[in-house]
Amino acid sequence: MVASMWRITGPVNRALIKAGYGTKKHPQSALEQAVESMGAHLSAYTSREHTAYYMKTLAKDLPKAVELLAEVVQSSSLSEADIELQRSVVLRELEEVQGSLQDVCLDVLHATAFQGTPLGHSVIGPSANARTLTRNDLVEYINSHYKAPRMVLATAGGVNHDELVGLAKQHFSGVSFEYEGDAVPVLSPCRFTGSEIRMRDDAMPLAHIAIAVEGAGVASPDIVPLMVANSIIGSYDITFGGGKVSL
Repeated sequence: MVASMWRITGPVNRALIKAGYGTKKHPQSALEQAVESMGAHLSAYTSREHTAYYMKTLAKDLPKAVELLAEVVQSSSLSEADIELQRSVVLRELEEVQGSLQDVCLDVLHATAFQGTPLGHSVIGPSANARTLTRNDLVEYINSHYKAPRMVLATAGGVNHDELVGLAKQHFSGVSFEYEGDAVPVLSPCRFTGSEIRMRDDAMPLAHIAIAVEGAGVASPDIVPLMVANSIIGSYDITFGGGKVSL
């Protein structure tokens, strides 16, 4: 099994991910059929720090997987019909997130820990953006940010590195290195701010608390050992049984 990922640094509105699943070569149904015919899984997600398109498939299907990932990233159709369809989906997700106290609590935590910086924003974005986002907005975002210096193609599993490099040159060589007018987007520094927010509502049966401390940055030599430790230790919740304290 091999997982291929084309990662784009920088947060993006979730509507862009959802509207990008049809391509100029393959409508959404044809793209889904191409993926299913390989017994593969194609998906995408966006976080506060990056956007990722990824596929899980057998190692022998690596060439097709890279080809499809390249097509999704570079040739999204972004049809008006698909955008309008996914707009309602995003708005429903916003309602669900706003009704989830755990999600709200973590969003508030980021807002106070990284106040005044892009990391303080919610991943899914405000509802006003979802309601007013246009195709031109998405096209402009892609043209401004989907550049080779801000992308990473990564695989895990039974993959030959030289084969992957050749596939990257074949399918991603058209990704531009240049910015229009040399206007390279400047990423604002995201400082950590020690602070707290308390919201009291005596009508709520339980308290929802989130605590964070400043950790190692992505450029720190400690970041990889910490990520490995996080994967080994995992997470714990009182509902797992065998304990009295929820972490």
